Amino acid sequence: MTRLDLPQGTVDLLILKALSLEPQHGWAVARRIRDISRETLNIPQGSLYPALYRLERRGWIKAKWGVTDGNRRARYYELTSKGRAQLRSEESSWAELVSAIGLVLQAE
Repeated sequence: MTRLDLPQGTVDLLILKALSLEPQHGWAVARRIRDISRETLNIPQGSLYPALYRLERRGWIKAKWGVTDGNRRARYYELTSKGRAQLRSEESSWAELVSAIGLVLQAE
């Protein structure tokens, strides 16, 4: 399976979407994105954790300490109401962008 480089700005959207499904620790967020994309999208730790901290500073997610299934201490992230609103906005913008790119690619 080919792994794709993510366009700038999409990491935040993917993280928000993953967290909209359920609160998760950082590694689980990356794993969920990789699994849902059939191992096409991979967010390296060097991009994941700065993005999580950035989203937390913006008030789009919040974190609390918890314990993983493997009995390890980890920060669990979840969307805030502000984050849910941001996700809806970004999903709408993304849909418009994909539609416009599709029109250009289909032009003859």
